[in-house]
Amino acid sequence: MKFPASLEKRSKPFWIIVGLILAAEIGILDFLSGHELAFSLFYLFPISLVTWFANRRTAIVLAIMCAWVWFVADVAAGSSYSHYFIYIWNTLICLSFFMVTVLLLSALKRALAREKLLTLIDHLTGAVNSGRFYDLVQVEIDRFQRHKHPFTLIYIDIDNFKAVNEKLGYPIGDQVLCAIVRYAQKHLRKIDVIARLDGDKFGLLLTKTSQGSACIVLAKFQCGLLQEMKRNNWPVTFSIGVVTCNTSPSKTNELMTMVDELMYSVKRGSKNAVKYASYTG
Repeated sequence: MKFPASLEKRSKPFWIIVGLILAAEIGILDFLSGHELAFSLFYLFPISLVTWFANRRTAIVLAIMCAWVWFVADVAAGSSYSHYFIYIWNTLICLSFFMVTVLLLSALKRALAREKLLTLIDHLTGAVNSGRFYDLVQVEIDRFQRHKHPFTLIYIDIDNFKAVNEKLGYPIGDQVLCAIVRYAQKHLRKIDVIARLDGDKFGLLLTKTSQGSACIVLAKFQCGLLQEMKRNNWPVTFSIGVVTCNTSPSKTNELMTMVDELMYSVKRGSKNAVKYASYTG
């Protein structure tokens, strides 16, 4: 798995250059082999590489170039046909073959990307799922080790959510969950992350955010969220635990356990409150 992953890390210009070099080399071999040996199939290799690792538009340009190279090599190798139109016809057939390959590979790549995205997203709310959230927290931990920017982790539990499901029905409960995610996506920064962790529990990751900044952000966020619930006559509040990292933890689980305990300490108490802590190692 490491080898394909390393290929993905290469830049698009790298793959474009590789595609051009391979197309040129195949064209030279096509010419040197003469008109009796067909080399058109080998042009698909650089075209496929550029389609997969660069983009479709560049791959289409390369496909046109490969068809032209094939045409030049065919003429230069001394191929002789009964009519000059046969050169054009063969080239167009070759180009069509290349184009179909580009379009099919592009469609496959988009389909795989969509499937991958679905494995990272909660299907009901559109928030990231718990697995993806843990990965993003680990990325933030790694970033902290390099740049020393503090970040804040927030754990939110919906108070009285069970009563909503029982009294108002599960469809209303689903609406509550979706409304929370929509509100977060609308009022938090694009670089912040909201995740549905388990049932009625959500996680927030505020990047480059100190505890002081987190207090300001969360005060507005909690107030707005409560107003949103009240406006829809949903009798829920929120128990929230907040941990700001000023020292890099060794593992994601260490942070998640800490913020989970904070949230549950609020849950066992008055509920509808926020409890803060700093991770200092």
